[in-house]
Amino acid sequence: MAKTKVISAKEAAALVKDGMTVMVGGFMTNGTAETIIDAVKAAGSKDLTIICNDAGFGPSDAEPCGVGVGKLLNNGQIKTLIASHVGLNKECGTKYSAGELELILQPQGTLAEQVRAGGNGLGGFLTPTGLGTTVAEGKEIITVDGNEYVLEKPLHADVAIVQGFVADESGNIRYKGSTRNFNILMASAADTVIVEVEKIVPAGEIGPDYVETPHIYVDYLVLKEEA
Repeated sequence: MAKTKVISAKEAAALVKDGMTVMVGGFMTNGTAETIIDAVKAAGSKDLTIICNDAGFGPSDAEPCGVGVGKLLNNGQIKTLIASHVGLNKECGTKYSAGELELILQPQGTLAEQVRAGGNGLGGFLTPTGLGTTVAEGKEIITVDGNEYVLEKPLHADVAIVQGFVADESGNIRYKGSTRNFNILMASAADTVIVEVEKIVPAGEIGPDYVETPHIYVDYLVLKEEA
């Protein structure tokens, strides 16, 4: 079984080009690959479409650059944000109101299912969530057995930035607790998948019962930088 290529965070950031669509795992920054995000911020790639549960956190005394994708948003690198919760980052509302950010809000379950659909090669799915609201504006409404549903199309990305806990040399991934959140879904729904992990062990050491993202989805591994 071949080894998955281990690269630096800087090399990972170089894979994120201007104008790309990038999925970023995490839930209110829990499970977000901060080492890679820092490198993407430093690299300065711009006009990105970011798909993430949230907008991360804005600047604070403790974190002057923000946390999670908030670092990219505050640095002006995000053109479009597709998310379900953005209230933790005031900069998101400020940039949206100023016309500096396109914001596409989706119900959280819908967003997760869109990513899952993208990872499984589906053409979309039907949901009653959002009917009669702004969520359904511009979307196709389909009637099944007398009931109306919103057609939600799948989401797919050029790059997924994922945070795991441990990887083996083949690229099999195990997560830690609630950091699984969007990471497992996003690892299946991008052309290039980069996983930040805390450690890399010999192939087979994780054990088949504990592999949560198989190596076939993983292109690159990055070791997390310790604070």
